[in-house]
This record gives sequence, C-alpha cells and structure tokens, in this order.
Amino acid sequence: MDQNEFYPSHDGISLRELADRLGAELRDQGTAERVIRSVAPVARAKPGQICYILSRKNREELATCEASAILCDPGLASVVPEHIAIVLTKAPHAAFAMAGEMLHPEAMRPSLVTSLPSAISPMAFVDPTARLEPDVEVEPMAVIGAGVEIGAGSRIAAGAVIGAHVKIGRGCTIASGASIVAALIGNGVIIHNGARIGQDGFGFAPGPRGMLKIAQIGRVIIQDNVEIGANTTVDRGAMDDTVIGEGTKIDNLVQVAHNVRIGRHCGIAAGVGIAGSTQIGDGVLIGGASGINGHIKIGNGVQIAAMSGVVGDVPAGARYGGVPARPMKDFLRDLAVIMSRTDERAKRRGDNND
Repeated sequence: MDQNEFYPSHDGISLRELADRLGAELRDQGTAERVIRSVAPVARAKPGQICYILSRKNREELATCEASAILCDPGLASVVPEHIAIVLTKAPHAAFAMAGEMLHPEAMRPSLVTSLPSAISPMAFVDPTARLEPDVEVEPMAVIGAGVEIGAGSRIAAGAVIGAHVKIGRGCTIASGASIVAALIGNGVIIHNGARIGQDGFGFAPGPRGMLKIAQIGRVIIQDNVEIGANTTVDRGAMDDTVIGEGTKIDNLVQVAHNVRIGRHCGIAAGVGIAGSTQIGDGVLIGGASGINGHIKIGNGVQIAAMSGVVGDVPAGARYGGVPARPMKDFLRDLAVIMSRTDERAKRRGDNND
C-alpha cells in the first residue's frame, strides 16, 4: 500500500534547493540534482525520499535504507552508506520537521472533509450578524454563532460549533466536531477534532442541600500559533481568564482547568491534567499523564517527567519527576533504592522456595 495515500508526494525539489532552504550543508555536490519528493523513516526510506538519524543506536536501520538523502550531524556521517547523500546539520530533527513542512504542506493542519463548491457551504449555518473576512472556509453542518468574527484564510470544518461573540484570527483551523465558546483566538491557531474550548470550569461551593454552582464568567484567550490536540478541553476562567501563550503545543486528551495560565512555547503531552489557577512559565515541557495541582507556579524552562504528580511550586529550569514530583536526581535515587529492595525481596522469596 502507498504510505502516502492520504498525503501524496511533492512534485519534487532538488537536494541542493532543499539543503539551502534548511540552512544545511550538502556534503557531496555531485548529488545536488537528486529530486526529493517526500519524507520517510530510515528503515523503509526509498529513492526520492529523505530521512534523518540522531544516534549511532539507529545504524542498523541503515541496512535497509534506500533514501536519496539523509539529514545528520557531522559526527554521524561516517555510518551512512555511500549510496545515500548526506545533508549535514547540527539539528537534524528540526531540519527534518522543516523538510516535512515543505514537502507535505497539506499535512500541517487538518484537511477539509468535503470538496466545497464554494468557500461557505450552503449546509452550514452562519448567523447573519457574524463577520467573516475573505477566504474563510466553512464546511457542512458547522455553526457560526451571533457576532462571531473570523479572520481571512481560516477554516471551520464539518460539524464545528463556534459560539456567540467568539473571535478567531487569520489562518486558523478549527477541525471537525470542535466547539468553541467564550474565547478569543489569535492567528495561526490549530484546534483539532473534538476539542472543547471555553466550557464551564469546575467550580462549586458546598451548600445546605449539596453543591452550589459558581458562575464561570471568564474567557479563554489563545495566543498566536497555538496547537490544541483532539478531545482536549480548555475551561474558561471563573472570573479571570484562562490563557494559553504563543506557540504552545498541547497534545490530545489534556484537561486545562479554569484560570490556568500557560506561557509561551510550552509542550504538554497527552493525558495531562492541570488543575485550576496554576501558572506555568515559558518553555515548559510536561510529560504524558502527569497531574498538576492547582494554585501552584511552575517556572520557565521546567521539564516534568511523564506520569508525575506535581503538588507544589517548581523553580525555573528544574527537572522534576515522580509522585510526588521532586528533583530528578532525588527521584532516580529513590527509584534505585526501591528497585534494589524489590530485588532483595525477590531473592529471599526464591531462597525460601528452595
């Protein structure tokens, strides 16, 4: 089966031009006119494709590699077979990402489900008070509410719901089945299928007859070039705003509670839960399935390991892991002790069985 069935190969770009656009160095100018049409993993790359390698650990995959070119650090060039053109770069992973964007631009944001005869489907509902700039695409069964504003080049896919007075910037993509209320969204934002933006935060007070709902009257503010994964939820603020900073990327199935403030260029993996009123700095990386306590501060540049439980403030630049989360050196030391004790118990049980 064609691996590019859904995202066909590019018409082709010369290796010289590709290297120039990546800011990389083509090791052998005799390969400059090779034509590159798509990206592929090392082990199954074929002629016309480019791949990348980050470590000598992957050198066995080169045995089956037939790629026209490979991106790698100069220190790895010696392990690459002679038939593969080498493109040298200190950041092969980033260069590969850039190459993918050039060769498969249609894969960089969710595609339209239908082939529209016109930019706005007659089967969509667009409130007469909504204001859409030129080149906005709206697919069937999408609903655009009263007073909504959507910038040029944005795409509202099938079944998406844009609530009253929401503002969406230019070049955005709201994928199928997503819903957005009480939100202001910047330019170049991607919101994937089924995401829920701006619904009530979880706010209740105990009363004489049970839990009393607290009005949630804040907003969600999503700055430029944010990407939010499928089925992720971002609650609006209670009285302040929930804010997601410029360039931040959030994976699928993440919960962002009310009044949370996430900084710029953060990366949050799948399954993370962030409780209310937490403040997260710039450049923070949070591993999958981690839980972040409410009303705490996480400093700039923090890295949190997967499946961690963060219960208190984390200083800038720290690397934390575990439950409760603590500095990585402490977590790894504790883990080593636990594993050692487990091995000792296993040995004792074995001796007793004998």
